[in-house]
Amino acid sequence: VRRGPSERATEAQHAKGKLTARERIELLLDEGSFQEVEPLRRHRATGFGLEDRRPYTDGVVTGWGTVEGRTVFVYAHDFRIFGGALGEAHAQKIHKIMDMAIAAGAPLVSLNDGAGARIQEGVVALAGYGGIFQRNTKASGVIPQISVMLGPCAGGAAYSPALTDFVFMVRETSQMFITGPDVVQAVTGAQVSQNGLGGADVHAATSGVAHFAYDDEATCLEEVRYLLSLLPSNNRENPPRTECADPAGRRSEVLYDLVPADGNRPYDMRAVIEEIVDDGEMLEVHERWATNIICALARLDGQVVGVVANQPQHLAGVLDIHASEKAARFVQMCDAFNIPIVTLLDVPGFLPGVDQEHGGIIRHGAKLLYAYCNATVPRISLVLRKAYGGAYIVMDSQSIGADLTYAWPTNEIAVMGAEGAAGVIFRRQIAAAADPEATRAELVKEYKAELMHPYYAAERGLVDDVIDPADTRGVLIGALAMLRTKHADLPARKHGNPPQ
Repeated sequence: VRRGPSERATEAQHAKGKLTARERIELLLDEGSFQEVEPLRRHRATGFGLEDRRPYTDGVVTGWGTVEGRTVFVYAHDFRIFGGALGEAHAQKIHKIMDMAIAAGAPLVSLNDGAGARIQEGVVALAGYGGIFQRNTKASGVIPQISVMLGPCAGGAAYSPALTDFVFMVRETSQMFITGPDVVQAVTGAQVSQNGLGGADVHAATSGVAHFAYDDEATCLEEVRYLLSLLPSNNRENPPRTECADPAGRRSEVLYDLVPADGNRPYDMRAVIEEIVDDGEMLEVHERWATNIICALARLDGQVVGVVANQPQHLAGVLDIHASEKAARFVQMCDAFNIPIVTLLDVPGFLPGVDQEHGGIIRHGAKLLYAYCNATVPRISLVLRKAYGGAYIVMDSQSIGADLTYAWPTNEIAVMGAEGAAGVIFRRQIAAAADPEATRAELVKEYKAELMHPYYAAERGLVDDVIDPADTRGVLIGALAMLRTKHADLPARKHGNPPQ
């Protein structure tokens, strides 16, 4: 059973640059920890020659083991058997391991390398997928679910990864699509390769389906282990806390130089995050999609936090449709798994444009607003430079429930920038002036002095404190320590109806 169908099949798998199901499990789990479930299972289907082909495992290896000593459940398609295609017995094995993971309250990792439903078994194969989708949904927000794409995933099979919390892909060897290149060409006339249609880079940078993409399976599975180390086993536990050698009170005077005082000058928010968090380490989610916002898991004094931050290097850090979707899903994930959220604001507003409005920026932006308003984990926001208009409210302002709001001395919190505001408020006065430009400049200066000075929001209780940027790490760690025992209940309801 452990050898698989044949040496020839194993060689063919390796020739494609792919590992076997058991080799992948060995890389994922702690050495010697894997306990297999139903290795001797075989299908009972007949017809189309199936009665003469009844290999053990039926094309999927299931069981549990440990990652850094914590229990993790796993199932791995074996492409050497029926191309990893899902039949009735195959599906029942997956259903069983999913039920066990939910009951035990432990993460579930799927190693996907299958050709879809087993056509010879007909509708029972499709029903098997239905059972997987139903369990994916039942487990959502209860246990972490991670899908690792290590081969093809076509048709309805692609919806199981889409229902999980994180999707990993490997370049060149993994693809995901609902309809393949042949069907696309037949229907639309467009010619496209498998990787061009649904490869790792496409889903990591264009569609947003994949959260992570790597060059090889070993690196990919090592990163899955790292992600698991940042997540709790289930929604009733907190993420693992580690000992931290990085001093909690470490001052970060380098931040004075990293962030220009001029609100129009770009900088790399990623460098700011790395300076604040423990040892400069973070795991960025959706790194290549919607790059105008950063979503990352990191640690502060050993405690896992989710960081949401505008990225002024891309589109000036504005919020648009994709950025709103990306951040909303990340906030929901953090809230589901008891991960405090730290939001770093430097946002000029929502991206204007016909495409954005017609694409539904209102309902997509509302997804982020809903996610923050619905989150009960500790929430801390920090305004670095500017926070204008509706984007300021949406990015976890105090008015929508942030527990603590801080700001740097260079902050500007306002309805809009001073230039635009003066142009609206003093339009007639500027037009009637002998020197409109000089008058505009004087009125912009007046508006800034009255409504946009750094302490305006603090004076009105919308900012809890204006802090020295160098003290940011210590302030955030102290606030998180205070909020560690936070408890908040939502109103009794079956579930909300979030914007779609």
